[in-house]
Amino acid sequence: MIRTKSYLHWLTKTKFGFFTIVLLSFWLKSYAIYLTKFNLGAVGPMQNFLLLVNPLPAAMLLLGIGLFFNGRKSYWIIVIIDIILSLWLFANILYYREFSNFLSMSIIKTSGSTADNLGKSIAGITQASDFLVFLDLLVIVGLMVGKVIQYDLRPLKLKFTVLVEGLALALMGVNLLMAEKDRSGLLTRTFDNSYIVKYLGINEYAVYDGFKTAQTSEQMAKANVSDLHSVKKYLKINYVKPNSNYTGVAKGKNVMVIHLESFQQFLIGYKWKGKEVTPNINKLYHSRNTLSFANFYNQVGQGKTSDAEMMLENSLYGLQSGSAMSSYGTSNTFESAPAILHQQGGYTTAVMHGGAGSFWNRNNAYKQFGYQYFMPLSYYQNKPEYYVGYGLKDKIFFSQSIKYIERLPQPFYLKLITVTNHYPYELDKKNQSIAPTDTGDETVDGYVQTARYLDQAVGELLAWMKKTGLDKKTLLVFYGDHYGISGNHHKASAELLKQDDFTNFDNLKFQRVPLMFHMKGLKGGIKQTYGGEIDVLPTLLNLLGVNNKNTIQFGHDLLSSAAPQVVAQRNGDFITPKYAKVGGTYYDTKTGDELVDPNPKVRAQLVGLSNQVTTELSLSDRVIAGNLLRFYKPKWFKKVKTQDYDYNSEKALHQLYAKDKNSLWAKNHRKSTQKDFKTDAPELKK
Repeated sequence: MIRTKSYLHWLTKTKFGFFTIVLLSFWLKSYAIYLTKFNLGAVGPMQNFLLLVNPLPAAMLLLGIGLFFNGRKSYWIIVIIDIILSLWLFANILYYREFSNFLSMSIIKTSGSTADNLGKSIAGITQASDFLVFLDLLVIVGLMVGKVIQYDLRPLKLKFTVLVEGLALALMGVNLLMAEKDRSGLLTRTFDNSYIVKYLGINEYAVYDGFKTAQTSEQMAKANVSDLHSVKKYLKINYVKPNSNYTGVAKGKNVMVIHLESFQQFLIGYKWKGKEVTPNINKLYHSRNTLSFANFYNQVGQGKTSDAEMMLENSLYGLQSGSAMSSYGTSNTFESAPAILHQQGGYTTAVMHGGAGSFWNRNNAYKQFGYQYFMPLSYYQNKPEYYVGYGLKDKIFFSQSIKYIERLPQPFYLKLITVTNHYPYELDKKNQSIAPTDTGDETVDGYVQTARYLDQAVGELLAWMKKTGLDKKTLLVFYGDHYGISGNHHKASAELLKQDDFTNFDNLKFQRVPLMFHMKGLKGGIKQTYGGEIDVLPTLLNLLGVNNKNTIQFGHDLLSSAAPQVVAQRNGDFITPKYAKVGGTYYDTKTGDELVDPNPKVRAQLVGLSNQVTTELSLSDRVIAGNLLRFYKPKWFKKVKTQDYDYNSEKALHQLYAKDKNSLWAKNHRKSTQKDFKTDAPELKK
């Protein structure tokens, strides 16, 4: 009893006792959050041990700063540091729930380009239990205010404080050595932030990521033309000749890219309570005039939609950390689809999006890509009932886009970005035409409702194109940008797919998204070729008859019989028709069985595939981070002059309307085709 009182006295009446209380409470809550809020996949005694201990060293080091101060100031500095660390934990809980990843310095640095519409999404993500991250702080401050914890005004000896900080650094070193022993090359070859957090801790990850961000900035400053040689050599060795049977079959046609927000492949043909969720897209997928790809994967990282756009427009991967469009879109040189098609085929190039122009830095990146026109939310009539989540509802967006589409001089390259099928999958009752699923997961159950709404909007757009004859002159490209249901919803995903369980391999297969090329007279069919978003541009250029042999593109024509069919994921995972890799585990793609002890020949193939994926991702990163395309000046391409483009609505529209030759509006005797667009959007009914 006396010993207990003595120990309590030491904890509540001494400065080091207070430091111990704060340190232990932060350590334990961090570990609890690792287990309950993140899916770090710790396997085996070593990984689980490191997961337990890794919050301790950084917390000891940072909280120990307060020990250098005297009096009450020391206590409150420790509390303030604890608040900052807790806020970092809280922010990562929310970010991880939405993106299955951790906050990076790049994302924070460029948050202004994505912050416009995040309020509602954050509110939808937040759970009451998330605020428990601050519970220990409230208790500690309460004990201080109630004078249960009393200030110890005696200064600690400097050598004692230095010893605490030295011990923290030593523990970090031991942690790192143990982590490297379990996973060799952790800090040099990893493409997955979860590994850093699992092995080293969330605060060490922040330091690592900050270092990598600074290193990337330095890389650009030091990059020179010689750095491009290894990239060109790799692309030359791995060049795949396009399918000549499809070369130029869509030459001179308009290209309309329909960006299917968060749309996963499993939705095609999926029924809920006897109803097709996406009947219009299903019909397109099976049309004899559609080239459809059954094994097409999203390959995005932290940049999500912006990564998909980077691959679509440039055949360059997004970054390991952050968004390439946000970080590099304002200043980098690109040789993108809109610029190539404008220069090679006389295309008018435009993007229409019912969301804020600053989101993902689009209003700057699109200029670098060579888009002549960008119509963001400021071009559209907006009312509260028109808007949901990240922008205008898709039916309203398409309806209002008609007046711009019909004025585009043909041929045009147009991208339409939908947003309604975006987390948190909210839709007012008057727009719901199918019941939500009943998995019990609120994040998942509304997904079929917003997907159905998107499908209806696509149907209305297609009906307008048929009515105006635009369908006969246009190659339609439909693609899903990324998953809608993240890897944090295994139970609900298993229920949707009517499976007994949902493994990490299942989640990799769940990354499939649609890719369809549709055109009157196109020799279509459902292709089983494995590919990803990196391959869209080379495939599209071949269909349009544009030679891309001398471009810096990492994708291949998906219609080529020599397509490599190695689909890299941004974290270093991959899938091929034979083998797949998730984390450190290999699988047989056909059976989904884990390859526990592959024979030497198979093991060599797996290692070779892993090295190929790592090399390709690294080289693409080098192109973007070093801005290497500024050194690449082929004769067929002229560098984009961003000063030629002004997305101010009044000026841009004046310029557009002055070029009405060959537009749908001009060919319709300068009359609008708006009356031909029929929508059942209840908000637009008079």
